[in-house]
Amino acid sequence: MINIILNEWKMFTRNRVFVYSTIFFVLSLSLVVWMGIIQNKGQQQLQIKAQNHVRQQWENLEAMNPHRAAHYGSFAFKPMNILSSMDGGVNDITGNVLKLEGHVQNEIVYSEASQSISISKFGKLKSSLILQYVIPLFLIFLVYSTISNDRETGRLKLLIFQGISLFQLIFSKSISIWLYGVLLLFITISIQTLLSPVDLETIQRLIFIFISYSCYYYIICCLTTYFSSSFKNSTSALSSILATWIIWTIFLPKIWGNAVEKIYPLPSRQNFKTIMKEDRSKGIDGHDPSDQRREQLKNKYLAEYNVDSLNQLPINFDGIVMQADEEYGNLVWDKHFGNNYFILKKQKRLYQISGLFNPFSSLQNLSMGFCGNDMVHHLDFLKQAEDYRRYLIKALNDKHAFGGSKTGNWKWTVGSVFFKSVEKFQYRTPEIKNQIGHYLIDILFLLFWILTTTSLIKLYTKKINYEQIF
Repeated sequence: MINIILNEWKMFTRNRVFVYSTIFFVLSLSLVVWMGIIQNKGQQQLQIKAQNHVRQQWENLEAMNPHRAAHYGSFAFKPMNILSSMDGGVNDITGNVLKLEGHVQNEIVYSEASQSISISKFGKLKSSLILQYVIPLFLIFLVYSTISNDRETGRLKLLIFQGISLFQLIFSKSISIWLYGVLLLFITISIQTLLSPVDLETIQRLIFIFISYSCYYYIICCLTTYFSSSFKNSTSALSSILATWIIWTIFLPKIWGNAVEKIYPLPSRQNFKTIMKEDRSKGIDGHDPSDQRREQLKNKYLAEYNVDSLNQLPINFDGIVMQADEEYGNLVWDKHFGNNYFILKKQKRLYQISGLFNPFSSLQNLSMGFCGNDMVHHLDFLKQAEDYRRYLIKALNDKHAFGGSKTGNWKWTVGSVFFKSVEKFQYRTPEIKNQIGHYLIDILFLLFWILTTTSLIKLYTKKINYEQIF
């Protein structure tokens, strides 16, 4: 088998079309990776500049009441990680800036798609586009032609007469082309590593990316050799594998994606806001002195401090009410936003099931996930941002309540010293070793397809009459 693989590579290197195609792919991948890294670094610098500006504004706020500062709020920026230059995932659609303020949980905004001209909304050219679509298609033509050419020239019959088994011959040809795909993949990963600073976490993610794409290329190569060998008519073989590739990459993802949205639909934005507003109104209204729930809370604190009026309280009851209002709002938001996130997670799990009959969907899930730009990572950012929002608003309300002011004194202010003491938001990307459980089903389906395509070749070579292949 090794001799066949080496011989195949010798033939490839003598083929000018193969050599020129390889040069084209290497240059294209190098250019795309380099441009992606440059663009990613530019976006990172702009984001860091915006973050520093927002933080500077916060620390230099004029003296104001803490609750007014809660309405002023802050911003959380979803960081652009290094691997976004390879696969942008859902980031191009979901946005990367979140306004953090009291009484409300805002939606993330400023996605790249919303700020792009219409022709570019289909996605930017990144190395994942070439690795997922162009290279597999090129591998199909390479694998197909090597089998058909050997059959037409009689070389296939000669090799079998020399004693090699049909399985070894077909499998060796699959491996020889697969190694070519792995080589292009290795070049891409190497360029990504050399042109951008990487840490241990990034290296681990790149290794997982390399393994995922290598598995998919293996599936493509084995399936192509199976079709090319089983169809005596070369046109039928090529048509079959191309039809399979088109169904995998174009039709099935769209059809299954639409089906998932129908099975687990998200509520419309209008209904969501209406129900949220209705549930929110059932809690304490921090801005309505006549609210009955506020009155009950007042009586509780009067009894706790054993005083007769709010003026006698050693704390500012307004801050207590605002925090109670906030905590009830948190429960409402956890209920409704939590339900939306639960639906999104169910949609993702159901979409992953499509990997059973479409390995391309498993590859896409793994590519986005290992690059840190899938829905799992996006929801993690939203959770960390919301946790920080609650910390921020609670710090302001607690300062209002226990900072030394009295109830009703809305002119009481705090200065920059306090604002500087509030920790800034820093998103911590989860380590991939702790997130791998989200992608086990995709990994298992790729392994399933590896076994399936290998078994197809094995079963075919056992049942085939040698005369049928010539």
